[in-house]
Amino acid sequence: MKIGILISGRGSNLAAIISAIKSDKIPAKISLCLSDRASAKGLEIAYLHKIPAIFIDPKGLSREEYDHLLVAELKNKGVELVCLAGFMRIISPYFVRSFPNRIMNIHPALLPSFTGLSAQKQALDYGAKVSGCTVHFVDEGCDTGPIILQKAVPILENDTEESLAKKILAEEYKLYPEAISLFCQGRLRVEGRRVRIDNTLANQK
Repeated sequence: MKIGILISGRGSNLAAIISAIKSDKIPAKISLCLSDRASAKGLEIAYLHKIPAIFIDPKGLSREEYDHLLVAELKNKGVELVCLAGFMRIISPYFVRSFPNRIMNIHPALLPSFTGLSAQKQALDYGAKVSGCTVHFVDEGCDTGPIILQKAVPILENDTEESLAKKILAEEYKLYPEAISLFCQGRLRVEGRRVRIDNTLANQK
């Protein structure tokens, strides 16, 4: 399975995915890493692991014009699954339709609660006692696609935005590779809003 990763920042989830591939937890290879920021530290991680990595400048382009460039690069590499890993742009309907049910994102909250930016701050401001992370397929809305996996994290009385983010991130590093592995094994099936996980392969082990 050929994977494409989109990043905007430090690339910590990219590093977790690379580690899972190298330890044979994900039956796939990363064929391309794309970034909308030249300064993204994740590009250095990709270079270090000899993964083709490209910065594509969005300046002066509409959302759809930019996404045409991204999709062209991904398809040129034969990418079958696109993983958003800290990619700080909302992708266009054109992008979503180019890879239907083949784009994943990880969000630092238990969707459908606390969508969009600053999810950890939203949870704290709301007084939630539990937060976590969600891996979902991307649709044309903002953090509204079918949910694949979730992991809960308790919010303690003394938690700050930073401490909560750190706890959630530790779970992201495990949850995202697990979801990607399920996809690469052909074990995910989307039925409307629900994502069914085929446990047949797991039961055979």
